[in-house]
Amino acid sequence: MSTPFSYFSAKINQISPQEHDFTEVLSSIALKPKTLYFRGKLPQNMVKNGKSVRPKTVAIVGSRHNTKYGEEIAYKLAYELALHNVVVISGLAYGIDSIAHRGSLDANGVTVAVLGNSIDKIHPKAHTSLACEILEKNGAILSEYPPSTAEYQDVSLAPAEYLNSKNQRQIEYKASFLYRNRLISALSDIVVVVEAAEKSGSINTATHALAQGKEVFAVPGSITSPYSQGCNKLIKQGALPYTEPKDILEFLFPEELIKKQKLSKKQNLIGDTDVETKILQAIYQGIRS
Repeated sequence: MSTPFSYFSAKINQISPQEHDFTEVLSSIALKPKTLYFRGKLPQNMVKNGKSVRPKTVAIVGSRHNTKYGEEIAYKLAYELALHNVVVISGLAYGIDSIAHRGSLDANGVTVAVLGNSIDKIHPKAHTSLACEILEKNGAILSEYPPSTAEYQDVSLAPAEYLNSKNQRQIEYKASFLYRNRLISALSDIVVVVEAAEKSGSINTATHALAQGKEVFAVPGSITSPYSQGCNKLIKQGALPYTEPKDILEFLFPEELIKKQKLSKKQNLIGDTDVETKILQAIYQGIRS
């Protein structure tokens, strides 16, 4: 009988941001992390046209108390992104975060969860099995907070950490989860806010994304829903409205959009005869003689 996979038996890796291609982007943000801890496999760069290219990444964040509307949108987006080899990033929290991770996993995609607590704990505990599945499917669990074991007591304090009266490391969790959001946005090419109250952690993530020069999409919702007030306000302030996965995919892969547009134009060049059609298409391709 095989032994069930355990999150807590997976190796804890300790690196600085610049030591890995995936986390190198964190080296240039405000309040950059000094040290990162992770379990699993961080996404690797791919070789494209002879160049090393970082994989496309999208953060999907939203309310812990999502509606069915938000669940359907987050799941479908994560699933479609995974089918296009886009890494989905979120925070492993209840609600939209866990739905985003689940959508990616169901499409056999790679997803990365960024914790706001020490790497040796899963919060909420109910998501321990989800964390295990993320690791089993070549994803990673990442944190800037070290394990709460003795050998890490002398490591530099991360944001929201302090030493208590016994000189032991402690985390102010209300603050640490807000600090965590800057890592989620920085690791991503795009941040999509699915559902959010006007004042929420998701809006905090979007604020970090804008400060970091990242594109922010927000899902429009009912003006009477408290879970859409944050998204609707983001759109009023200039965030792009999200309506379907194509919105994100065309932004991530503009070259594919250009190819489709060229093909569409070529297909529309139809003459009265086959010969005229070939001539029109040849002219479109640049042939002049």
